[in-house]
Amino acid sequence: MGLLESKNLQHFYINEEQSFYLLSHQDARKLKDWLSLCESQLERLGYTDIEMVGKGAYGFVFSGTHQKGQQYVFKFARITLPQHVQDRLEEEGFMLNQLEHSGIPKFIDFQHASGQSILMMERAPGINLEQLSRQSGKLEPRLVLKIAAQMSNILLYLRRQSESTVSSLIVHGDIKPSNIMFDPATETVALIDWGAAVFAQCDAQHQRFDGLGLDAINSDFGNTNAKLGDIYFIGDDQLQAELSSPRFDEQGLAGTLYALSSGQGSRFGKYVITPESLGLPIEFAKTLAGMLDEDSEVRERAGDYFLNNMRYMKHIVSTSMPETSNPSSPLIPFVITSSVVSEQLETVVYSSRKSFLREEIGADKFDAQAARDVDTADYGHYKNYFRGMGDTEKAFIIAVSHLGRYPVVGGLAINWNDGGVYLDSSLNLYDANLAPALVSAINNMVHLARAISNKGVFKSCMFDARKTLHISRNNSDEPFVPQPGMEIQFDCSDALVPEDNSKLHSYFEDGTDPDEMLELPQTIMRLLASMNKIQHTGCIIFEAVEQDLKIHNYLRLLDVSKKYEFRKCLDQILINIPAIEGLGVSGFMKLPYKNTKFFIHMEKQGDLFSAK
Repeated sequence: MGLLESKNLQHFYINEEQSFYLLSHQDARKLKDWLSLCESQLERLGYTDIEMVGKGAYGFVFSGTHQKGQQYVFKFARITLPQHVQDRLEEEGFMLNQLEHSGIPKFIDFQHASGQSILMMERAPGINLEQLSRQSGKLEPRLVLKIAAQMSNILLYLRRQSESTVSSLIVHGDIKPSNIMFDPATETVALIDWGAAVFAQCDAQHQRFDGLGLDAINSDFGNTNAKLGDIYFIGDDQLQAELSSPRFDEQGLAGTLYALSSGQGSRFGKYVITPESLGLPIEFAKTLAGMLDEDSEVRERAGDYFLNNMRYMKHIVSTSMPETSNPSSPLIPFVITSSVVSEQLETVVYSSRKSFLREEIGADKFDAQAARDVDTADYGHYKNYFRGMGDTEKAFIIAVSHLGRYPVVGGLAINWNDGGVYLDSSLNLYDANLAPALVSAINNMVHLARAISNKGVFKSCMFDARKTLHISRNNSDEPFVPQPGMEIQFDCSDALVPEDNSKLHSYFEDGTDPDEMLELPQTIMRLLASMNKIQHTGCIIFEAVEQDLKIHNYLRLLDVSKKYEFRKCLDQILINIPAIEGLGVSGFMKLPYKNTKFFIHMEKQGDLFSAK
């Protein structure tokens, strides 16, 4: 039966993926109970040092150490998912069992326990590259080349599988930073999470496999068998539902290497923050740019060059780095605050006024994909959220969300006008060690904002999810009634600025947000107007769903002489919560004063290469 004993594993399932602190009280309690059950069951099997190391839309992953010292990971499918989706975990184990490479953790076991699917694998050492990027910002060119060389070897290994078996070669289908483990001690990588893996329908030259052996299961030769990987990193071929081929992984790796080199969270910024602007060696930079090109022929020539020559390019040594490639100064300021450690802060980014970034032209670009069987909630979210946006607009939205990877609270207000971009901000970082990486993330966001030519206003709030208040009800016919003693908290500061209405960034300065659907009662709106006259900074956001009202907030009072009045406004808001009707979101942000930064439009960053 292997290292898993099914009789000891029962009722493994988890609620829909969300920050623990954004779940309703009932769902949060269930989640906590289920996680405790997972840990206790693994302990009963003799595993120690158990921790949850990953979670996503389809499942979650625990690690544990066996009595003999080996480290393993246990991947659980969400029991709430449809059975055909849960079955993908068994398919993942089957795919993984076909592979034997030092850069791919080994399959150990697969079990069904009380209706729950569990996959057991070796654990790759280290941290994933998304975590490394969070710590470091953009990675140094030397390390990017070392990672690229190892990943090229893995891709070449996958291609050669078809030469030794009757089956088609295997496509990973979801190469991204979080799916590549990195061992800092040896600087070696491992490719993990094979949940989107399929047998390729075509080779790299787009020639169909003959359908012999295991490939015969792909009997619908007219449609793709691809599963949708992370839309922030996969290439156009996979997103457009082309027949699966090793080109998928080439393009996913290109998006990954670009993101790591630039310190971004997606591939979409490539036209503004170009691969040639990142201080990379010129040969590698131009190869990477080719792999990200819109023209499929250019992409494939560059991909072939990458795989054929990475063993040589990895020896390129950069003896000097241009100082401007890794600036230490942020283009907009932030304050480092030490009163709270980063582990006590879980940043969530809420953005509004996004509609002006959309254009109807190209809005149906991805409709062909929707008709294919790549059924994931992520795709529906992607299609609705980014519908009609160009790549630069997508990259900008993602760059703002990227700030949420850091323990930051505050806000941004960005106004695009004829002359350029006007940017007001108030950002507070609660971990000085992450300051260099945050500088990189902020500057990427500004570069992308400068490349947008649409006129409009965009706002974003960053708050601590741990401070979110939850008010529950049984159904939508009942009012939301706060629990006795509930309170909206706020901090105080002595940073009072001179009274000058022109320097206030008001809750209501730009009118009603067209993207927000919740209409608050006038009693609450009047209280917010009273708060707006008191000098403070932060945000308050009301999010009403069927059974849970969430009040997200980050508030800092700047005029401590008005502490009583400010507290009274917040208390009265809670008293008037039962008057809220309807569902949706309504958010309000206030910056402490206007310290506007102005940037002229710039379509793309200039070329910058490292010296040999």
